[in-house]
Amino acid sequence: MDIFALFQCLQPHLTATTLRQFSRIALAMLVMTGRVTMLGISRWAGKGGSYRTVQRFFSQALPWAMLFWVFFRQHVYRPGEVYLLAGDEVVVTKAGKHTYGLDRFFASLYSKVMPGLSFFALSLVSVQERRSFPIRLEQIIRSDAEKAASRAKAEAKKQPPATATRGPGRPKGSQHKAKAAVTLTPELVRIKSMLESLLHLITQ
Repeated sequence: MDIFALFQCLQPHLTATTLRQFSRIALAMLVMTGRVTMLGISRWAGKGGSYRTVQRFFSQALPWAMLFWVFFRQHVYRPGEVYLLAGDEVVVTKAGKHTYGLDRFFASLYSKVMPGLSFFALSLVSVQERRSFPIRLEQIIRSDAEKAASRAKAEAKKQPPATATRGPGRPKGSQHKAKAAVTLTPELVRIKSMLESLLHLITQ
């Protein structure tokens, strides 16, 4: 199937050169094997997909959320189906010290904290087809507040559990108290911001 024809719906949001590069890179990523790198993409992209071309493409700031949504709306969306919005974090192991965003994240595949890159994805899941379609993806760059919260949580787990000082049940004479306002963690604030941006894009 001609990928360039499928990408014509993205034309209002990309230049003709970028769209042509995108089609070659997308085809290379579909057929290549092993870990996806810019050098690997250039080897599979063929004519017009040199390493410098791949570098220039990924150095651009593209409206990826808009591109994902436009492509989904044009080629995937079915009015009669039910879609659920779901989020998930993905950790990609990575060695070295100079990669942007490199940190230590918990990888569920290895059940331990690993050095690597972390990404949070929001996807629309088709209930009928039982398939997930990524719509928004952002790299997780942990702030100092998040790192401090993680360290505090780890230290709290090391502390021995406090012994119970009273029996079960509600103490006699206690009164209802106003519920305190919920304070979101930095991680939840980031996810909330992604959700609001995506909902704003979808409802435009």
